[in-house]
Amino acid sequence: MTTLLAIGTRKGLWLARSEDRRTWTLDGPHLLMQEVAAVTVDVRGERPRLLATGYSEHWGPTVLWSDDVVSMGTAGTWHETDHAPISFPRDTGAALARVWQLQPDTAERPGVVWAGCEPTSLWRSEDGGESFSLVRGLWDHPHRPLWHPGAGGAAVHTVLPSAESSKVLVAMSTGGVYVSDDGATDWRPVNAGITAPFMPDPPPEFGQCVHKVARDAGAPDRLYAQNHPGVFRSDDGGKAWTSISKDLPYEFGFPVLASPTVPDLIWTIPLEADVRRIPPAGRLRMQRSRDAGESWTEVGTGLPDGYWGVVLRDAACVDAGDPTGVYLGTRDGCVYASADEGESFVEVAAHLPDVLVVRAVAL
Repeated sequence: MTTLLAIGTRKGLWLARSEDRRTWTLDGPHLLMQEVAAVTVDVRGERPRLLATGYSEHWGPTVLWSDDVVSMGTAGTWHETDHAPISFPRDTGAALARVWQLQPDTAERPGVVWAGCEPTSLWRSEDGGESFSLVRGLWDHPHRPLWHPGAGGAAVHTVLPSAESSKVLVAMSTGGVYVSDDGATDWRPVNAGITAPFMPDPPPEFGQCVHKVARDAGAPDRLYAQNHPGVFRSDDGGKAWTSISKDLPYEFGFPVLASPTVPDLIWTIPLEADVRRIPPAGRLRMQRSRDAGESWTEVGTGLPDGYWGVVLRDAACVDAGDPTGVYLGTRDGCVYASADEGESFVEVAAHLPDVLVVRAVAL
């Protein structure tokens, strides 16, 4: 079995391949000099489709796809429509700034792909990611004028479609977490219990600066959120959240990961305080929990000491292997892979541009 790791950076896309998740070969660059902030490999069809966002200072944002780059590497071909695949309707008065998330739906809806964008908006494709339509229910939500930009802009950065129903969960900066039972029309905030220390008491219904949300493998209603600050868990689909930060060295961070196959197995990457935003003592490590955040253990042998950057919210991911593989990329262009649930890491790549996103899939 081949594991493919897609690495989106500030200046292009690289693909790494491995048969054992320890020795890797690197292919690229693809889309050189385009900012690739979101990438996904859609394996629901007859052959894998690679979807990536591109951003050019000259041409602006777009979405590209390829049905043969995964198999052919740099000899493959990329495609984009002759019109903007994501374009705001004229009546919105808005223009697309960035695409921050690409998320295939479930196998039951093989053509559906979701996109989370800046300004804060959700988009749906029914043709495998070649064109998208605005989800008006979220865009027209009365809360939207009060979703203010965080340091990374105002965007939908997490999209979690349900495998059991039409329910869709999104998270945004800085609006918090919202859920729709039909994925389209009616959206409600689900932030009770997530703190917002930068806002006055009582805790607000929405406005939390949630950095990332992940879903547990064992229970579709169990969710994990890395907040600004704090890590939280919900056991009821977001209706109520409780802190699981008490054993962490610091509460601040960007990614949160949950194994897609092992219940209650999660990871986060704490950073020192809110202002400093560096790994504790300059040691890049992960915190892993096997009991849904009740306790945490530091892991990450092979990750660097003397590192003073961050791992961005989508620059970390997991695979569905046994044991679960864990991957992360840094802002100094290094990428690391673990084949043992984060216990130890090997270097996949170094000296790439600033890593914005990594995604792993078994082929």
